Amino acid sequence: MPSAKRVLLVDDDAMLRASLAEQLRAGDAYEPVEAATAAEGLAAAQDGYFEFLVIDAGLPDGDGADLVRSLREAGVAVPIMLLQEQSDDRARGHECGADDVLVKPFRLAVLLARVNAYLRSHEREDDTEEKIGPYVFRPNAKILVDGENRIRLTEKETEILRFLKRAGNVVSRETLLHEVWGYNPDISTHTLETHIYRLRKKIATESGEILVTDEGGYRLVLT
Repeated sequence: MPSAKRVLLVDDDAMLRASLAEQLRAGDAYEPVEAATAAEGLAAAQDGYFEFLVIDAGLPDGDGADLVRSLREAGVAVPIMLLQEQSDDRARGHECGADDVLVKPFRLAVLLARVNAYLRSHEREDDTEEKIGPYVFRPNAKILVDGENRIRLTEKETEILRFLKRAGNVVSRETLLHEVWGYNPDISTHTLETHIYRLRKKIATESGEILVTDEGGYRLVLT
């Protein structure tokens, strides 16, 4: 069974935030994480990987649109929805890098339907080829291609690369372990480190390593 998709909710309205989190948890498909300020949202996004972000434009310590822009500049590529008041400039919401703008007040069912639609669309992007260093990464085929050279990947190696590529920055061992293996008490960080070691040997090039250890976690050198 796949692990729940992590969704970051950044809104200073505690009642709205709690209602959204409750609805997202209802079907066990999502794991919501709450933040009440731009600073808390930025810290959460930097600390772990999320597959969808919902950010309110009117945060007590800053503009939500500016937070979206900062996240995009930091390499966050997952779908982001910006919540705005009726009087806010919708064009500015899209210009900052948000995929969708939802105007308050709204029905929770509408927000959930949009979250589902964006995540389905984002998952279909896995069918496309992606560049990782000198390689073309084909996740569905579980291979890396460099000219005539083809590197076969195991399922776990594929999931590790897929997750690190999506994250675009350093991912902690604990986060990577949870996202690739799920909640499994029999799996330790030693298991992850073994897979990382084997994968690193497979994809290292003459110019250096592509999968590196950095700040207590792992990241890909994409160029």
